[in-house]
Amino acid sequence: MEFKDCITFANEYPVAYFATEENGQPHVRPIGLWFADASGLYFQVQTVKAFCKQLQNNKKVEVCFHAPAAEGRPGTVLRVTGEVEFIDDAALKEKVLEDRPFLKDMGIKSPDDPRLALFKIYTGEAFFWTMEYSMRESEIERIKF
Repeated sequence: MEFKDCITFANEYPVAYFATEENGQPHVRPIGLWFADASGLYFQVQTVKAFCKQLQNNKKVEVCFHAPAAEGRPGTVLRVTGEVEFIDDAALKEKVLEDRPFLKDMGIKSPDDPRLALFKIYTGEAFFWTMEYSMRESEIERIKF
């Protein structure tokens, strides 16, 4: 497996369960991946949310993507552990506003709105889990990026 397999999977199943930490307490929430490419997994967040503050205070995260079950099988999970980097790029912010019209509905109308933040998981380790590895997780190939 290679990181490109992770990119394909994440783009195909973009709803992720995203774990952060605050004062020793884990916090998990679903979040939609914006896109993934060779440089990382990209997300958007509003700066007024606790989620954003948690990312700013601790850049280490874990994300889980899930492909649903088929033919009686429990599905496939992609787990990604890594670090986030915030991105201040006007062109990317303009693009996210085009791709995610709900942001404008929430009042974020321009790329320079201070409530709009972009970040990516740019480095880390990923692996695919299936039921076949339920009792052998330590044997699963890890993909560094």
